[in-house]
Amino acid sequence: MKSYRGNAIAVGVLLIACSAASILRAMPLGSTLDGPDYISTLAVGENQVVLTALIEFVWAATGAGIAIGLYPILRNYNRALALGSVAARVVEGVFVLIGTLSLLALLTLSQQSLRAGVAPSAFQATGDGLLAVRDWAHGFVAMLAFCLGALMYYYVIYTSRVVPRWLSGWGLVGAALMLVSTIYSGSTQDFGFTTVATVLNIPIGLQEMVLAVWLIAKGFKASPVRSSAPSTVHSMTP
Repeated sequence: MKSYRGNAIAVGVLLIACSAASILRAMPLGSTLDGPDYISTLAVGENQVVLTALIEFVWAATGAGIAIGLYPILRNYNRALALGSVAARVVEGVFVLIGTLSLLALLTLSQQSLRAGVAPSAFQATGDGLLAVRDWAHGFVAMLAFCLGALMYYYVIYTSRVVPRWLSGWGLVGAALMLVSTIYSGSTQDFGFTTVATVLNIPIGLQEMVLAVWLIAKGFKASPVRSSAPSTVHSMTP
């Protein structure tokens, strides 16, 4: 009888860490990148840029880790969707890191401008291009990958009943609302904390925290549902 207790605790911790990192990443730089003089100010705040990059690395790694931690359980019920969710969240992590690399490239650009004594406006086009890559990578492509991965594993969790259906159903609704928010952000090209995006993203944010606490405290429960795949199904204790 296998309970996957370790997986449940690990996924719960990763959910908390991923949510914290995705929020805290905005704090070191604040509104620096929103100002017209961001090229000249980034070099002065080198430590803040590096700290932001480290936090975003945690965001990318923990996001992929959530789906990887769920895979051993969910493959017993739908191997294809379980694997697909891992792939989607790995893609999310890749694009998070692409956005991070764009930020680090902006730091180098700012430092070169300062050392050369060249007016920041000379690098403005390049800087704006790197900033656009970061915005689209973090605010659109990575979020699409997250929503796709979340919809896949919450569907399997819902049908397998390894956590209460009200909780996995909440996850499905929250991921769907976040998908709407992401498409809206892409259509308006406004990737900040707009009112619409905030309202639509709150449900999945709250759900992930409740799920994290549930998994750490209670873990996965035995499911009466069996996989239609030919692989062996593992039983689980409450």
